[in-house]
Amino acid sequence: MAMAMLPRMAFAARNTLRSLRTGVQPGSKTRLVVETSSRPTYSLSYPQNQLVINISNATANNGIKPTLASDGLVKSISQVQNGDTLQIVANLKKSIATIQKSQIMILEPNGDNDYRLVLDFVAGTPTTASKPASGGATAKSVSSMYTTTSATPTTAITAARKYVIVVDAGHGGKDPGCIGKGGTREKDIVLSVAKKLKTKLDSNGFKTYLTRSDDRYLKLAERASIAESRHADLFISLHANANPSRKMKGFSIYTLSEKASDEEAKKLAEAENAADKIGVEGFTEFEENIRIALSSLQQHAVAEMSEEYATGCAKSFKKSSIEQQPGPDVRHAPFAVLRSTVPGALLEIGHLSNQSEEKLLKSGAHQDRIVDAIVRSVKNYNFEV
Repeated sequence: MAMAMLPRMAFAARNTLRSLRTGVQPGSKTRLVVETSSRPTYSLSYPQNQLVINISNATANNGIKPTLASDGLVKSISQVQNGDTLQIVANLKKSIATIQKSQIMILEPNGDNDYRLVLDFVAGTPTTASKPASGGATAKSVSSMYTTTSATPTTAITAARKYVIVVDAGHGGKDPGCIGKGGTREKDIVLSVAKKLKTKLDSNGFKTYLTRSDDRYLKLAERASIAESRHADLFISLHANANPSRKMKGFSIYTLSEKASDEEAKKLAEAENAADKIGVEGFTEFEENIRIALSSLQQHAVAEMSEEYATGCAKSFKKSSIEQQPGPDVRHAPFAVLRSTVPGALLEIGHLSNQSEEKLLKSGAHQDRIVDAIVRSVKNYNFEV
């Protein structure tokens, strides 16, 4: 007997809404928590006095009664089932500013909780059109589907500000970094690339700052604090590598993690962090002055955003046919320069210890290829959700 063919979606497990709740965070932020049975794929839109969350392949749960903080911005929350997409409509006391990625987190199941999409927001005017999360459904107007409130259709909004990028040329001054067999100094190569990168990013509509524009020494904490003081959206630290094996070559990309992904990453972080030992004050004082005032939620959010950028950057380098060091696309290590509230990555753009790559890194044409790859990675990075 022939078996009837069922639609593919019949076999896909639907995500289910578990709970909805709001609270108030320091800085007059309202926190909305959407708990679901599996990890949500979502997008956001900002009709007047509303926040709309679209969760794809998800089912409404009308038995849920939202728990709302009386002093938050959310007046009420309703659910709309639109085909395979669940729309959660938060009716607000005031319109809100576009929610930055650093204020969004997906928490893994923990104890009695399932997956939680956590959104922190304040009153204001949205500054940019919303973009769906990876694999998410595009946000749609709720005015035709939700009749108990007067929702306004979402419209595209032109960005009102430039994204701020801080580019850090590693080492400098009394710290030359690694030195190639031909005498090429890391600090000179990365400064040259940083200056070119600033020019190219600025010409592409970004606001770019350099941690150093000349041959000066900066402590690692100073570099990270520059990114914070500039309210940067992204921090890119440029370095060139050295390896005991003269045959080793290629770029590598790192993000911050308290545990190194491998022994090589650990040793590299130790070498880069040791740059502070050159300072008169010593490494101990630097450790005491590290400015980490993050909740565990924010730490996780910055780590996820950094990982997203680094992964895209690695793809961009490979697309430009820039040789990659053998190993994973993104590695992790406790780099002091990345200890910040700003998402970022450390880019080792090549090996000065490799004679052929030392010549490449000195080449203006190769530096331009590196700059073009980084610019493409920044342009492709999703600054907003």
